[in-house]
Amino acid sequence: MSGAFPLTYFSTVNYEETILSGVSGLLSSIRMDMTSSNYTAAQLSRPLCVNGTQWILYLLEECVDNVWEYCSVVIGLVSMFCFLLSTFPQVYEAYRNGKVEQAMSFGFLLFLFSGDMTSFAGCYLTSQLPIQLVTVVFYIFTDLILISQFLYYKIKNSSTRKSPVLKWLCFTWCAAGTLVLLALPKLIIDNSITLDSQNPSTSKSIEFTGYVCGYLASVFYLCSRFPQLYKNFQRQSTEGTSYLLFALAMMGNGTYGLSVIVVLPALRGSKQTFIIKHLAWLIGSLGVLILDFLVTAQFIMYRKNKSAKSKALLSVPEVEPLLCEEEEFSV
Repeated sequence: MSGAFPLTYFSTVNYEETILSGVSGLLSSIRMDMTSSNYTAAQLSRPLCVNGTQWILYLLEECVDNVWEYCSVVIGLVSMFCFLLSTFPQVYEAYRNGKVEQAMSFGFLLFLFSGDMTSFAGCYLTSQLPIQLVTVVFYIFTDLILISQFLYYKIKNSSTRKSPVLKWLCFTWCAAGTLVLLALPKLIIDNSITLDSQNPSTSKSIEFTGYVCGYLASVFYLCSRFPQLYKNFQRQSTEGTSYLLFALAMMGNGTYGLSVIVVLPALRGSKQTFIIKHLAWLIGSLGVLILDFLVTAQFIMYRKNKSAKSKALLSVPEVEPLLCEEEEFSV
């Protein structure tokens, strides 16, 4: 769900004023800073971005100097924001309804969790930005909440709620989830140190493994919708499932695909290579988008069925008094 951003970053606050005054002012500032003791070797090794957008440079370490790239980054951030919010409506719906185990497919939740875990592995191995890693960790955190809710209500509403197997399953899941949440931040901190110590051949192997993880994540995301589609079809209902979960996911996947397409006119290199590098995430996002349209169709169709049944039930009391009156007259 996250693309690869080029690492062109510098974070010296003094540069903001010199960029506004032009290239000559920037060069003079660099000469002055090079003679000062607080100008580190790491800062000297970072390429400069004279005409780039500063907030994007600071946040994403990407030098954006044209309108196409700027639009791509903004649309990509909208996509990330949609994904960040997508699970909260379902968490609230599960709390309000209390029957999430009847509405949600456990396979759907497991595929989502597997996709986010492999996505994290891909981001970690390909040395993505901390903001991308933190975002994926947040996805994993929300997955753990959804699965924990599912297991909690499964035990609470089950006739065999006192079964030790279910209790141990819930305890094991909570313990595993806690370990995952404790381990992931440490991996983020150690990410750059670990990858910098690798030789070039090892780094290429690690990067290829991360790329494979990206494809696996796409497969998991695609497969996640099928259990939920079948669950809805089996129940002939979407009650207990929040449509905002899928609506925000549709917005996130749609805007992600758009962010990749928008940047194509501004590419300086091969467009084919760029598409191939992002193909795994494009397949995952656009494929899931198509399947979410099917979920949307289920919501519309089963809502109509529900309203038709409600009207039929409401019409029954209107008929019964008429029948009673006819019986009285006949007597």
